[in-house]
Amino acid sequence: MAILMFLDPMALVRSMPGAVAQGLIWGIMALGVYITYRLLDFADLTVDGSLATGGAVAVMLIRNGVNPWVSLLVAFLAGMLAGFVTGLLHTALGIPGILASILTQISLYSINLNIMGRSNQAVSVDKYNLVVSLRYISESAKVRIFATCILFCLAIILLLYWYFGTEQGQAIRATGCNPQMARAQGISTNFHIVIALMLSNGLVGLSGALYAQFQGAADVNIGRGAIVIGLASVIIGEVLFSKLCEGKRFAFAYTLLSVIAGAIIYYIVINVVLWLKLPSDDLKLFSAIVVALFLALPYLKGKYMKKEKKSNG
Repeated sequence: MAILMFLDPMALVRSMPGAVAQGLIWGIMALGVYITYRLLDFADLTVDGSLATGGAVAVMLIRNGVNPWVSLLVAFLAGMLAGFVTGLLHTALGIPGILASILTQISLYSINLNIMGRSNQAVSVDKYNLVVSLRYISESAKVRIFATCILFCLAIILLLYWYFGTEQGQAIRATGCNPQMARAQGISTNFHIVIALMLSNGLVGLSGALYAQFQGAADVNIGRGAIVIGLASVIIGEVLFSKLCEGKRFAFAYTLLSVIAGAIIYYIVINVVLWLKLPSDDLKLFSAIVVALFLALPYLKGKYMKKEKKSNG
């Protein structure tokens, strides 16, 4: 109670725009995780490395005079290349998916160091016309950053909704759902696994590029724990919004939106934790607890419903 008395509610309110902006940016990464985790049923840990790769590529290109918007496209392609390597290790060399992704992630640490020349590189909004920046979180520029982030998220959701309605997109979903049946239908499952990994890590690389611009620097450790944030966003979105997505005409689009919403909620929760002045050294622990709680909710809810049915029956 003594700690709560010294907390400033307005400080929490003022920090919320930054948390929402971060949630929107990391929501793009969460969409990439959703593709592998839910649609492909592939445990891909490449994202911890490809997020940093996207940030490193974008920042170094901007520092060398490339337009910040163009740097986002190149970061997307760099992320796709990382996913391509993981896919080849798994499909061509027979390495289990989780091990293949770990190998790529470890390799990317050294690659990112070589891209930047050192562990971190700064890019100032005062010197470059960045797409997004933490400095834009002000009364005068707040509309700009939110409009940019929201438009990015909506455009990506529309493109993913269209793509997964195509023959190739349906083949990816079939591969993740039942690979044996997919092969029986003449689908090249190995090819579609590689394509899905490339698309997923491309989105992660794009998110890393946006986040590096947002915070004004790329760091070799920027992606550490990214898979936890991505999974948290997916799970939170499913737990809170799954009922809203069921039976709707555009159910898949609503599901993608729920992933973005999950990322925003995750960062709001983390923002509240920081506002409560809990030890920042324990932030990863709090993140793991938040993820564990949301992972457990569907199981506990199902268990409770079964108990209710038995008692009523």
